Formats: sequence, C-alpha cells, structure tokens
Amino acid sequence: MSETYGIKAYWARRPESAEECARRAEMFFRLLAECHPNFAQWYEKSNSARKALQLGFEPTRETFLGFFGLEKYQSGKDGFRFGAWTGREAQDQGAMVMLRCGSKAEVAPNNLWLFLPEEAQGHELMLSATVIASTMRAIAVAWEPEWAVATADGLWDELSGGSRLGCFVGWMTYFSRERGEVPALPAPVCVERVGDKGTLVTLIPERLTSSNPEHVALAWRTQKLLEDRGLFRLMVHPPAMRKG
Repeated sequence: MSETYGIKAYWARRPESAEECARRAEMFFRLLAECHPNFAQWYEKSNSARKALQLGFEPTRETFLGFFGLEKYQSGKDGFRFGAWTGREAQDQGAMVMLRCGSKAEVAPNNLWLFLPEEAQGHELMLSATVIASTMRAIAVAWEPEWAVATADGLWDELSGGSRLGCFVGWMTYFSRERGEVPALPAPVCVERVGDKGTLVTLIPERLTSSNPEHVALAWRTQKLLEDRGLFRLMVHPPAMRKG
C-alpha cells in the first residue's frame, strides 16, 4: 500500500521584497533540480492540467520577479503566493510546490509545501532518504524556515496532536538554529548540521511509515526528547490565533 508523503516548512513574520523573494525562489528551484531529475522542469499551476502544460517557465530570479509583480501572485497587502508542478502526472511522478513568502502576517506564517508522488515501498524513485534529505537541505538553505517536516500523511495525523504549526517530528525534521540546540539522539536517529542554518533530524535511513508500529514508537520517543529541550514552540501563538 502506498502512502502520500510531503514536506512542509514554516517561518514566521518575515517581510521581504519581491526582489528578495525572487532571489530565494531562484536558489530553491536550482538546488531542488540537483536533488532529482524530476525536479528539473516546472510549470505554473492552473485549474486545467492541459493549460498548465503550456505554462512552463525557467526558474530564474527575473522570472520570479515578473510573477511577483502580477496581482494574482500577490498575497494581500504584503507577501507573495506561487504554485508550480512538474507536469509528470501521467507517469505518477508529479510533484507540486505551494509557496507563501515575504509576509509579516502573524496568524498565517510564511510557508512552503512540497507534495510528492505516491511510490510503492521498495520501489522508491523520489521517496528515498537521499532525495528527501537533500530536498530538506535545499529548503533550509534557500528559505531559512524555523521548522520543516517530511512525513507521511498518516504520521502527520498521528503525531501532530491536531496542530499544523510546528510541534512534532516526521521522518525528517528540520530546526533552525534560533529554535535551540538539538541534542545527540539515540541510534538509529541521525542528527546533522545544515551549514550555519540549523539541524536536520532523520529518524531512520529507510522510509518511515505509519503502518509500522516500531516506526511510530521511535517517532514518539524522539518527539518526547525534543519536546523536553523546548524545540517545539508553536509557529503561531494562541493570542495571535484568537486575534485572527
């Protein structure tokens, strides 16, 4: 049985210009293309797959600067939204990016969601530890999020406690250095630095699944250790949520 996997990254209020967001977007898509060949070609999102396949673009700073100058890609009074996909739906290898950046809003943090294709266990192309780890590093370097998680939908539901805003672990979890120091963790968990940006925690080298009770138990144990170190502060605090 296949599970749906994705990566979600969040960073709080960070007002940035179209120029700065375009610079980050160019860097992100360039690094992403180095993670897997299926990340090399992108198309603007559209309500029609046929139309979207006519909207291919080169992910350069100039291209994104043009996108962010359009009203449809602007998010309210500040910030920008953008969506793209790889156009590989027929081969069941499609991936999709949804991005919100440059905003100073308190209630809805800036974020990047990367939706990955379904792949059967043992037949991974994009859902390998190598690809996912390099993708997490690309997100960390380009967007400098506070927190990011790569996980199956089932484990999101299992571990999140109903929160979508930064208080649980996944197969891989990234913490910015501002979140605090990540301690050494018992094997098989791997803890590695991502340059001067933060730390990537990988629970196991193979794919973590919600159907494996040993995987779920390991996630809970690791989550408790990281909670005790104060690394799971909410991205949006309750007063701001109530105000919103």
